[in-house]
Amino acid sequence: MTVSDLSRATLLRGLTVAGAAAAIATPAASAEPPKEHPNVTLIRGYYAAYAKNDLRALRERFFAPDVTWTIPGHHPLAGTMKGVDEVLAFFAQLARAGFQAETIFLAADGDWVVDLHRGWSTKPKGLDITWALAFRIERRRIAEAVNYPGDQHAADAYFWKNFPLTNIPQRLHPGERP
Repeated sequence: MTVSDLSRATLLRGLTVAGAAAAIATPAASAEPPKEHPNVTLIRGYYAAYAKNDLRALRERFFAPDVTWTIPGHHPLAGTMKGVDEVLAFFAQLARAGFQAETIFLAADGDWVVDLHRGWSTKPKGLDITWALAFRIERRRIAEAVNYPGDQHAADAYFWKNFPLTNIPQRLHPGERP
């Protein structure tokens, strides 16, 4: 039989059989949602602990001991914090400002999770922008985070206004009183 010998009915029957075989081989979306990438689940748990200001959980369950957390900008809190103690000290400063975060989007690819969230201050109000974070996961812990503000100028202005540097003598000699 050649292609020119096929009738319309034969062709449609063939397509129906092929379609049924394809449906069996690749089932339609089931009632169960697709499984979430384990690193996305980890970051969701991190945000839940962050929302509760659960520093113990952050230290013991989410951060690698040698975690690095980079905050870009030109303000007193900018820079790279190294190790759990420095990162938690940074978080303590954010808690002073009543920082909140609401996740918009999470996606994982290998060891990396990309997060897009709304982040805002409550004490005092004044910063409400979209942030993106890139998290690198090692051994089910956050090993590295790099924070990207949607409006660097607004972040710099807010942090300078609300987190002034100490006087120069105290910065140069932190253990001494002027």
